[in-house]
Amino acid sequence: MDKLRIFLVDDHQIMREGLRLVLARQDDFTVIGEAADGASALPLIEGAAPDIAIVDIEMPGLSGIELAGRLAISQPDTRVLILSAHADASVVREALRAGVSGFILKAGATDELVRAIRAIAGGEVFFCPQVSTLIANEYRRTETGVAGGVVLSERETDILRRIADGQSTKEIAFALQLSTKTVETHRANLMAKLGIFNVAGLTKYAVRAGLSTP
Repeated sequence: MDKLRIFLVDDHQIMREGLRLVLARQDDFTVIGEAADGASALPLIEGAAPDIAIVDIEMPGLSGIELAGRLAISQPDTRVLILSAHADASVVREALRAGVSGFILKAGATDELVRAIRAIAGGEVFFCPQVSTLIANEYRRTETGVAGGVVLSERETDILRRIADGQSTKEIAFALQLSTKTVETHRANLMAKLGIFNVAGLTKYAVRAGLSTP
């Protein structure tokens, strides 16, 4: 069985050691490296090409969001999971723009971390409940337009329709000639705008909006 190859980036050694212990309990996870800051992590991740990088958001020098943005260009097959002590709507939006695949809080349970890793490895996006609520409320306050006050871009609408029709991330990426990372970012953005964070909910929304048939 192929193991998920994980890289840890956090400026606190005790945090990295704790993460190692949690991840070691999973037979299909293996930590292949770690770094204490974004600047040193970048070349190591580019060289090791892990499946997932778990990245602290606040680090000296290169922040977690800046690291995620650079990895989206140089190492697009590595999915980034942000692990933060706290969440702010503007920070979460920046993280989404940088192409992260997930955002969870350090105060969350260890099983949430494991679920986030598995979801991201499967091509999904993952937000912890606190972050999901935060960004959904933020978009509801600031976005105006059609579909109940939410405006989706043409690309987001197309991807929503394709998700509702049962297409996988890879199938959508192939059809639209995009990278899977780009499709994941669009999907994360439309989920955030709609406040819907699972495929079943997106499908129901698409049906109600006339984008798909039941």
